[in-house]
Amino acid sequence: MRDEVGESISTRFEGHLGDVTDARVAAGLFLDTLAYADPPAQPDSRDDVLLVVTELAANAVQYAPGPFTLRLRRTFDGVHVMVGDTNPRPPKPVPRRSARVPGGLGWHIVRALGEVEVVRDGPGKEIHVFLPW
Repeated sequence: MRDEVGESISTRFEGHLGDVTDARVAAGLFLDTLAYADPPAQPDSRDDVLLVVTELAANAVQYAPGPFTLRLRRTFDGVHVMVGDTNPRPPKPVPRRSARVPGGLGWHIVRALGEVEVVRDGPGKEIHVFLPW
């Protein structure tokens, strides 16, 4: 669902594995529209936002069974990504793993790319990431 002049989106997903791809596609469409009217300052900005959306959606599916929401909005200097899920516990970094054990890098990547805040929201939480655009 798009608000006003396309400067934000809000979408709810059931929490299935395929929803990770659907969240990334929804974010990509939003960013394409945004870039048409307001191109990003850096060439990697779009990819950074998509990577954050993908990691947060994957974490929501893996660690918080049930639905999750994705919201994106344009801010004066960037893009605000919000993913809300049903798990009230904040994410925590996974210690370094061996090459044979996949995973564990997502939360590190999200924190490296943007300003992150975790907000308790009723029975779950929202993760807010502010990224440059």
